[in-house]
Amino acid sequence: MNRRHFILAGSLAGAAAAWSARVWAQPTGGGKPVILVVGDSLSAEYGLKRGEGWVPLLEKRLAEQKIAATVVNASISGDTTSGGRARLAALLTQHRPTHVVLELGGNDALRGLPLAGTEDNLTQMTKAAQAAGAQVLIVGIQVPPNYGSDYTRRFEAIFTKVAGSTKAALVPFLLKGIADGPEATTLFQADRIHPTAAAQPRMLENVYPTLRKMLGAR
Repeated sequence: MNRRHFILAGSLAGAAAAWSARVWAQPTGGGKPVILVVGDSLSAEYGLKRGEGWVPLLEKRLAEQKIAATVVNASISGDTTSGGRARLAALLTQHRPTHVVLELGGNDALRGLPLAGTEDNLTQMTKAAQAAGAQVLIVGIQVPPNYGSDYTRRFEAIFTKVAGSTKAALVPFLLKGIADGPEATTLFQADRIHPTAAAQPRMLENVYPTLRKMLGAR
């Protein structure tokens, strides 16, 4: 396994390292959009100073562009799709989001969980959020070739399949240009597991164009 693949595999492994939920903003009502992010360590600022992760950078971008939206980060390091599914109902009730960003699945692959279960969990989470009146953005992750070409292909296809069957929006790969780019060795923390602060703006750029279109559609 080459260094690039080691880094990407590590990003999945590190997602199981610590469990901590962080919420940066609470909905204030008034009819403005509420964006709920449900993810793992890749969205939970693992190993970063507070405010450096791509989710708080999203808050800053929205403010700069004078888009009156509230961002709620309910990401937990180490979370799986089954964990996210178990806690989603309460999050929907508490925050009443207009938009839900689902960034889960990497830990399912790490733990060797059945692909059918991952697909079902993401599908049911998407449908639950839509039933609650939210638009959904599914953010995918990829696994390196050493998982086997068949597994790699089928895992990557889950996110596209769920987005297609539920008519949700899709960002195929959160770490595009980071784990698979020429600067892969410098864009991860010393543990070679989690993206550095320098990588977070690129992660935001991978997500923001699609999310911005969704916000503009309201």
